[in-house]
Amino acid sequence: MDQHESRSARIEHRWPAVIALIVALALYGALPNDLITVQRYVTVAIGILLLIPLIVLNPHRFNQQTKWSRIVSLTLAIVVVVSNQITLVSLVFVLIDGHAKGPSLLQSALQVWVANVIGFALLYWEIDRGGPVVRTMAKRSELPPADFRFPQDEDDDTIVEVAAGSSLKSDWTASFVDYFYFSLSNSMAFSPTDTMPLTARTKLLMSLQSFGGFVILALVIARAVSLIG
Repeated sequence: MDQHESRSARIEHRWPAVIALIVALALYGALPNDLITVQRYVTVAIGILLLIPLIVLNPHRFNQQTKWSRIVSLTLAIVVVVSNQITLVSLVFVLIDGHAKGPSLLQSALQVWVANVIGFALLYWEIDRGGPVVRTMAKRSELPPADFRFPQDEDDDTIVEVAAGSSLKSDWTASFVDYFYFSLSNSMAFSPTDTMPLTARTKLLMSLQSFGGFVILALVIARAVSLIG
């Protein structure tokens, strides 16, 4: 099997990213009315409208990309991230205000946090090495510069069973699950774990994500302490 056939065999499935996006939009739409009002419906509507043509183009696997589909997919990820950052700011004001009920407040914080993890996972997945289509369809020599360095990118000189799954020996490429795990660990550890950012834009995005997660955690703990007191 040549390199082109090997990469074609690793074309990514559509549905993990779609399911994650639907979960994020559902969490966003289910936020309490005292947190956001019209904004939720606009964001959910835009998300669904942008998702439909992308599913039509690649219903099962990411094997096609056009200029418009690239713009739409990037816009979709950015809409989710930006909308959730606005909601995060609203949540901070509600937490500081102190009038919201405890259970509702904790539920809202969890919803915003999970949607934030998914939103940044989608954005990392879309920007790294040209996105999901380019990462699997193009030759490695033609890929854009990497935004992230995964463990598989440097495991080729370890023991045989580990090296077998490395990027060099198996032509491994990251999928949405890898970016979701990375986004989740960044939100919990507030720093990279096994995957390292390589570019300024990803370092800034990771900083924004970590800061948002830290603010939610700190304010929720402070609010919980005040309720106990």
